[in-house]
Amino acid sequence: MSILNIDGILLIYNHPLVKSAPTIMEHVDAFEKHSSFKVWKVNTECGFPKRLGEMRFKAIILHYSLFGYKPFMTKGFLDYLEASKNSYKIAFFQDEHRFCKMRFGFINHYKVDCVFTLVEPDFFKETYQKYTNVPRLVYCLPGYVSDRMLEAARKFSVPDEKRGIDIGYRGRNLEYYMGKGAQEKYEIGVEFKKKASGLGLKLDIEAEEAKRIYGKNWYRFVANSRGVLGVEAGVSIFDVEDVVYEAYQRLIADSPKMSYEEMSERLNFCDWEGKIYYRTISPRHFEAAAFRVCQILFEGKYSGLMKPRVHYIPLKKDFSNFNEVIRLFRDPGLRKELTENAYNDLVANGEHTYKKFIESSFDPVLLEAGLKPEISPTESEEVTGLLDEDYWPRQVYGKVMSLRRLQFPGRSLLVPVVKPMLQKYEEWRHRTEF
Repeated sequence: MSILNIDGILLIYNHPLVKSAPTIMEHVDAFEKHSSFKVWKVNTECGFPKRLGEMRFKAIILHYSLFGYKPFMTKGFLDYLEASKNSYKIAFFQDEHRFCKMRFGFINHYKVDCVFTLVEPDFFKETYQKYTNVPRLVYCLPGYVSDRMLEAARKFSVPDEKRGIDIGYRGRNLEYYMGKGAQEKYEIGVEFKKKASGLGLKLDIEAEEAKRIYGKNWYRFVANSRGVLGVEAGVSIFDVEDVVYEAYQRLIADSPKMSYEEMSERLNFCDWEGKIYYRTISPRHFEAAAFRVCQILFEGKYSGLMKPRVHYIPLKKDFSNFNEVIRLFRDPGLRKELTENAYNDLVANGEHTYKKFIESSFDPVLLEAGLKPEISPTESEEVTGLLDEDYWPRQVYGKVMSLRRLQFPGRSLLVPVVKPMLQKYEEWRHRTEF
């Protein structure tokens, strides 16, 4: 088999072909749109392209969406990485507190050349530099201002006085082993809703997974809210050796209804809290700024980009200043001042866009590694044609595989019929992968 060497980037990611949070594809699409290098994207949800094994790319991006569940990728993609010994490999990671031992082992085994991480530089020595041989680490944010976000803000935003929701929020209850910081996403919604009930405010606050909103409906929800709740992204327990996680798994198996407080005491969470700082501003904060929505946030650092009473109304984590928060929020003049400040400093100045990030942080890594962004139109078309050769069968496969993630009436009846068919098809796909 002859190998085609390609002066460009292969971006491997995973994304179900169903409605989901827009932030993942905003991140994926940004490289193709803004990089000076030619980028080809492959979604592992649709299986391994049959002609991919014939190609070797100068660089491979491993997107953070690959690393949410283990194993990280199917055998075909892992074998392809093994064979791509001369490709410059870049991994983008999020939720790095999970599967640390497997993540570190992956980096070392596949000789990842550069990691873009949410871990702040002060903690590099305690994480990647201690457990891996990765030559380069680059600190970044989990997401930036995208063209799609700005377009949605222009399309869906309405004046403050025409918005139907005073304060909106969607959160989720995360597993206890992530620490107290991770519980804030649930606690702020539950406690704020309880305290604000009966105050004459129109609330749309939910903290359960089943109540989450996706796709364009999420943008409409944000655009119809005068205010939103929020916390720093990330967790407060970053367990590099998976000690807490493994103990949690054993304990929760025996006592699935154990409270957070009891588990914290049993597993000595206090010994782990904050040892490695892993909190950050999130795309949700940029989003609220773009839509000019007033943010009511738990006090925090927010990557040094947001200041209390300048960009948001600060809420103490014990809710001791709740009455003051409500008083400040009811002032339309203050809301306008905060939202304009957030819009100007997070969005309008262009310092936190994907374009800026890729031009100033991502492309320079490749240039310094000796890669050049030149590629002929003929070569570009040839590569695209090869990767698209089995495009439609892979799309059908991806659609079917994505159904596993949906809940719908009659699902329980379909599973016994469809599951054996999927297993046989997956077995065939694995035999025909790289």
